[in-house]
Amino acid sequence: MKAIVSEKGQVTIPKAVRTKLGLRPGSVIEFDADRGRLIGRKADTRDAIDEVYGTLKIDEPVDEYIERIRGR
Repeated sequence: MKAIVSEKGQVTIPKAVRTKLGLRPGSVIEFDADRGRLIGRKADTRDAIDEVYGTLKIDEPVDEYIERIRGR
């Protein structure tokens, strides 16, 4: 597939590629140049904290838990 670079340096990503990669408006793409090639990949925008938030299961309020493990 080919695309033409505009005067502003913009390129339209072909629909088949956008669909295959799941690119939607607002998607972030990282670019690299390697031996004369332009490499674009969909960026991982997941937040590591969001991935684990809420996974700790305790049977008491957090403040009480912290006081208990740290001591007063």
